[in-house]
Amino acid sequence: MIKITLPDGSIKSFEAGTTPMEVAKSISEGLARNIISAKFNNKIIETSTPIQEDGSLVLLSFNDNEGKKTFWHSSAHLMAQAILKMYPGVKLTIGPAVDNGFYYDIDFMDYKISDADFPKIEKKMLELARGKHEFKLREVSKADALSYYKQEKNPYKVELIENLKDGEITFCNHDDFTDLCRGGHIPNTGFIKAVKLMSVAGAYWRGDEKNPQLTRVYGVSFPKQKQLKEYLELLEEAKKRDHRKLGKELKLFTFSQQVGQGLPLWLPKGAALRERLESFLKKAQAEAAYDQVVTPHIGNKDLYVCSGHYEKYGEDSFQPINTPNEGEEFLLKPMNCPHHCEIYKSESWSYKDLPVRYAEFGTVYRYEQSGELHGLTRVRGFTQDDAHIFCTPDQLDLEFKKVIDLVLYVFNSLGFEDFTAQVSLRDPENKTKYIGSEENWEKAEKAILNAAKEKGLKYVVETGEAAFYGPKLDFMVKDALGRSWQLGTIQVDYNLPERFELEYKGSDNEMHRPVMIHRAPFGSMERFVAILLEHTGGNFPLWLTPEQATILSISEKYENYSKKVLSLLKNHEIRATFDNRSETTGKKIREAEMNKVPYMIIIGEKEEEENSISIRKHGGEDLGSMPVEEFVNRINNEVDASLSKFRV
Repeated sequence: MIKITLPDGSIKSFEAGTTPMEVAKSISEGLARNIISAKFNNKIIETSTPIQEDGSLVLLSFNDNEGKKTFWHSSAHLMAQAILKMYPGVKLTIGPAVDNGFYYDIDFMDYKISDADFPKIEKKMLELARGKHEFKLREVSKADALSYYKQEKNPYKVELIENLKDGEITFCNHDDFTDLCRGGHIPNTGFIKAVKLMSVAGAYWRGDEKNPQLTRVYGVSFPKQKQLKEYLELLEEAKKRDHRKLGKELKLFTFSQQVGQGLPLWLPKGAALRERLESFLKKAQAEAAYDQVVTPHIGNKDLYVCSGHYEKYGEDSFQPINTPNEGEEFLLKPMNCPHHCEIYKSESWSYKDLPVRYAEFGTVYRYEQSGELHGLTRVRGFTQDDAHIFCTPDQLDLEFKKVIDLVLYVFNSLGFEDFTAQVSLRDPENKTKYIGSEENWEKAEKAILNAAKEKGLKYVVETGEAAFYGPKLDFMVKDALGRSWQLGTIQVDYNLPERFELEYKGSDNEMHRPVMIHRAPFGSMERFVAILLEHTGGNFPLWLTPEQATILSISEKYENYSKKVLSLLKNHEIRATFDNRSETTGKKIREAEMNKVPYMIIIGEKEEEENSISIRKHGGEDLGSMPVEEFVNRINNEVDASLSKFRV
């Protein structure tokens, strides 16, 4: 007998060899009908996999993220099978699940494929799916695997297998199709009821431009046609909210080929919005006793060699800047933390002085590939709301929790209510990716897990997602369309203090290493603004929006009174404009609606006579006539309700 621990903490006994599907059936038939895969001891397995030892079991449906990944990975197999039948001889490479579906990279040889071919491929996929063919995973020796793909004349799969060892190679079979695969599949193809191929793109084999170019076919699939319909409707809404489209319409930012790809230019309204975001966070940081610092945009290459960033990110950085002095090289700053370490190092510290908290809106530069650039979400120059806390090991727990409080304050003030924390730990199978001692990593990982538990965060643990210098706590936020974004990060670092030989004098009069916390509630200003734009659809919170009200005079006769109202509003620090163009009031209202202005102030004969203003709210609601002072109070009350002062 074996003992299976379920997510609710209950432990049940089963005979060795019991499958996840049998466990599901023992709970309820209804549950069993919805289970498509499982996770045993943190490894994804099929519902038909025999369990031979004690362990923790999570039963997965399509509603679970890992269940979706299994469903979409299985769908990639199905798409590959359909394409192979329709285009005999093509060479398959890899076909993983991604956040919103799946793709397969394929060498189409002499065939040409475009989105015009999608309907017939989709039709073939559904035809094959109706056969309800089981996905069967089987172990294959390295010799047999190589032999199979050499017969298939597929050099890509051969290359993959050559990098594997005997005992870690598996094939997946369904129907008459075989593919090299690690596993994690739905029970059979019949679960796939709706399919949509989304796009086709070029991709280099293994991401190396020196290798052959392949064709990447993207798709998405669902257990029900209704779910596909809802997904496509969501995509249409996402197009309307695309930050690139809204940024142009609202005149927030632009790009110029002359300036360079991935280097955003902030227009006056966008710059003002950024400034308000910075002021908002600086006020909260002042409450939390952060000191503001400023560091240069470049640094000596040796600085980043010392920190380890050059070794890890050198290929993604801009080329070194050579000075007239022989052998002297500088880099555009890829990270702020090495500079902050040097600021800390410029003074002598006692344990009584700690924690020291340095904050900076520091601009950094990374050479992203041109094909990966995307609006403000993936750029080559971006500003991080960076801060680094240097503390004693005893202070780490409290400091980490204070940073969590600051991140939650930011989210609450900006309307991000649905989020999950992700604790990112090392990959235990590949520790060469990381720097630092085993002891320091264990202490850092324990500190993050304890803080997440004690703050009552809803969190998940992801192994292999840590930064190279330490574990981290990332906040995965869902926007208004249900899409998940990584916003805000907190990282514990014992390693940079070692590398930079940072010290403080302890109560024992001995010198000790501080612990370092990296944190950025926004992440980067560029990416944060992009996500906020798409989350709000351009309808920013009133305290943040570039233009809180616009005055629309129905005739030039009331221009003087309109200017008087504008002056009164500005005296009360209300961000207002006066639209005195010789256009119809209707057109002005339509344009104000398009520009997402929260309030429209209509002024005519009645308003001038009564020394009042008429208010129309964005969206069409008529709030009637009121004195200017009453409108000012309304604005201030609305701002105060959403923007309380940060308390430590």
